[in-house]
Amino acid sequence: MFSILQAAGWPIWPLLLASIISVALIIERLTSLRRAKITPPGLLQSVVADVRQGNVSAEALHRLEAHSPLGRVFAAGLANMKSSREIMKESIEEAGRGVAHELERFLTTLGTIAAISPLMGLFGTVVGMIEIFGSPTVSGGNNPQMLAHGISVALYNTGFGLVIAIPSMIFYRHFRALVDSLIVDMELQAVKLVELVHGDRK
Repeated sequence: MFSILQAAGWPIWPLLLASIISVALIIERLTSLRRAKITPPGLLQSVVADVRQGNVSAEALHRLEAHSPLGRVFAAGLANMKSSREIMKESIEEAGRGVAHELERFLTTLGTIAAISPLMGLFGTVVGMIEIFGSPTVSGGNNPQMLAHGISVALYNTGFGLVIAIPSMIFYRHFRALVDSLIVDMELQAVKLVELVHGDRK
């Protein structure tokens, strides 16, 4: 493997760095974007039960805020539950925007790696081809086998770029769809909380 990296030339090293970053981001997002961690099941029912029992103290709101991203949205709404329905919804929307921004963290970087990796690989191949055809040994000699070997080595960059880009794009699309789904789920639960608190729903 190390011999292949050496043969591919210096353009392979930025690709190697991009692959390490991509793997790290994928592992981090797989760990962070677990549905049970973002929108724990049963949290809405628990919060509604506390509201009906009058257990909405500052300490309880602090615990709810630290519980999960959905808990943070609920806590923002409950902090304004004695205000009008509109003010409660606005506070929930503000907290929701902050949570959504955190859920989308690192996705832009992962998408960028997926987009530029093939271009970086192509750049490495072009550099390799320029070095091959600019070499006096190749241009002055009649060894097609050596030329074919040099071209195959140059193509390592393109292949490596595609190997990085394909899984990065797959996970980027997966994480984007997952974040959108989680945001919709939180919005629906937050609306239910507002309606339950203000007596519009039983």
